[in-house]
Amino acid sequence: MAESVTSIAGIENVLIRAGECAVTVLPQFGGKIASIRIGERELLQMPLAPIAPRTRTMAFDAGDASGWDECLPSVGACTVKTEAGVAAIPDHGDLWRVEWQPMAREAHSVTYRGECFSLPLRLERTVTLTEGATGWTLSLDYSVANLSSERVPWSWAAHPLFAVEEGDRIVLPESITSLRLEGSGGGRLGKGGDSVAWPIAQLVNGHRTNLSVADAPDSGIGDKLFAGPLRGSEEWCALERPSVGVRIRVTFDAEATPYLGLWICYGGWPEKPGPKQVCVAMEPATAPVDSLATTGPWSRVLEPGDCFSWPMEVEIQRIER
Repeated sequence: MAESVTSIAGIENVLIRAGECAVTVLPQFGGKIASIRIGERELLQMPLAPIAPRTRTMAFDAGDASGWDECLPSVGACTVKTEAGVAAIPDHGDLWRVEWQPMAREAHSVTYRGECFSLPLRLERTVTLTEGATGWTLSLDYSVANLSSERVPWSWAAHPLFAVEEGDRIVLPESITSLRLEGSGGGRLGKGGDSVAWPIAQLVNGHRTNLSVADAPDSGIGDKLFAGPLRGSEEWCALERPSVGVRIRVTFDAEATPYLGLWICYGGWPEKPGPKQVCVAMEPATAPVDSLATTGPWSRVLEPGDCFSWPMEVEIQRIER
């Protein structure tokens, strides 16, 4: 059932339960999905700093940099020209910075919406948790609306940071044999825009690496890559965690969100001193780039008053340890 609980941030949050699985949502902090637990085992990246109020301009690494946020209208900070004027979009977008408003609450399901401030956009998200014979399914239904009388550009990416341990495995459809590089810590995979082979990639130092296998948490690795545009048979990815006894399978609608971002981080970010992420983010997205200012055939515009909807699912499947 859905119920209110007191969070680590010291305020009321929303908890959804289905058997051993519990999902915690923080409406006051950007609708963040702060926790997905199976019993006592946390599946998401834990906070690098205390969860606290955010400003409109702070960098993402100045916050907790944990859990699952929604990136709208851009992942990368950028400036874009619109019919209403020039808009400055902050790092990882607007929505992780603002309080979301409740729309509906039912057994195993909650709906919240958040409004952007850099562009006149509103995102509504319904999160539903169910239990089946082999595990649990987290279903997410999204809708973005243009609240203005002008056309508005936008891009979206889910930002679920799944915790990993050395040896965990990322699985992509066999038809995906290369990815576009957005960025790589220390330039180990090359420069932005390069094509990187999957899963065995050539490093700039001449060595090879298996990108599908999680490295040690002190490896200093931080790579962002994109697959796509994807077809119907390619609209999934998975993270196998035998030490935890689960397989996390993300599915999406390739017609609505035809790209998949992969953030692979084993102690390589944030670059400043302090705690580091050790996670893999599997990110369905509308674009193969982080910045809304980088345009291409993927670029999207919402007409005045229009909205666009799409789904996403996370299956948590039990596997043998």
